Amino acid sequence: MTETSTSSPSPAAAFALRWLRRLVVLGLLAASAWWAWPRLPDPWRAPFHAARLAMQPVPTSLPVPVAGVAANRIADTWGAARANGRSHQGVDIFARRGTAVIASTEGVVTRKGTNNLGGLVVWVMGPGRQMHYYAHLDGRAPDIGPGSHVMPGDTLGYVGDSGNARGTPPHLHYGIYQSGGAINPHPLLRAGMGTAAKAGP
Repeated sequence: MTETSTSSPSPAAAFALRWLRRLVVLGLLAASAWWAWPRLPDPWRAPFHAARLAMQPVPTSLPVPVAGVAANRIADTWGAARANGRSHQGVDIFARRGTAVIASTEGVVTRKGTNNLGGLVVWVMGPGRQMHYYAHLDGRAPDIGPGSHVMPGDTLGYVGDSGNARGTPPHLHYGIYQSGGAINPHPLLRAGMGTAAKAGP
């Protein structure tokens, strides 16, 4: 009776086989992630968008965040006196009630709520971790909420007079905040006069 001997693969072949298996597994994981990413709900993707935006430089120009309004129609009221010793930390953009309020930057919605001064408001974190504040809204887009990823021109809400603007001509109060406090949006809007965002869905 003849015995058959089996030889084990050489160390080099075994090493190559192990790496081939790892590459196949990594390829399957990458393909799964590529397939799943666009199907994930916005809140699940928000941390990735936020981390990417945080590493980007702050914008040097911005489109006007109200559809159809030109930057040269916006008065620079930054720092103007307000009730109770406050100063105006933003710009007021006047338009017909119900005009679309649109995102001025790519960003992640961090808050969608109500407060005494701003009424119906939306907060969006944009590049460089700047916070963009949209206030006195008449209503908010139903398909956005905390964690929503927005692009310039996406509709956030509609011009109104909610909060302490009740009874005044409808307008958007638009503010920008960063680590050192509020900054004046007016120069950025003027610099972006040629890049007006179009209202999205």
